[in-house]
Amino acid sequence: MTRVYIADPLREERSALRIMLVDLHLEVIGEAAEWESALAQAPSVHPEMLLIDWTLLPTGTQNTALSVLREACPGALVIVLISHLDARQQAALSAGADTFISKGETPDRVAERLRSVAEGIHPS
Repeated sequence: MTRVYIADPLREERSALRIMLVDLHLEVIGEAAEWESALAQAPSVHPEMLLIDWTLLPTGTQNTALSVLREACPGALVIVLISHLDARQQAALSAGADTFISKGETPDRVAERLRSVAEGIHPS
């Protein structure tokens, strides 16, 4: 079972993601509402996938922040969640994310993207 850590500032969105991940048979091993908490907690629970909201990353230092996170959680896939499809998607990938998922996607599409990523971690 893929181990997932969620970092999103909105409790409702973390809750919705948690429900979706459980439905996908992915294990939610932790969550945070602030960047500092995510960076402090995630390494200790050894996630295989990190779902990070773009707005949680420190403004102006997103590249550095994701590099630090990758060092702290080596081998984990980093998926950046974005609210608007614009220059943020390229910035997320440039900053070191493995992929991004728009929060504007339908729940089925988000689930499909997460399932696809998880299958890459644990192929059948």
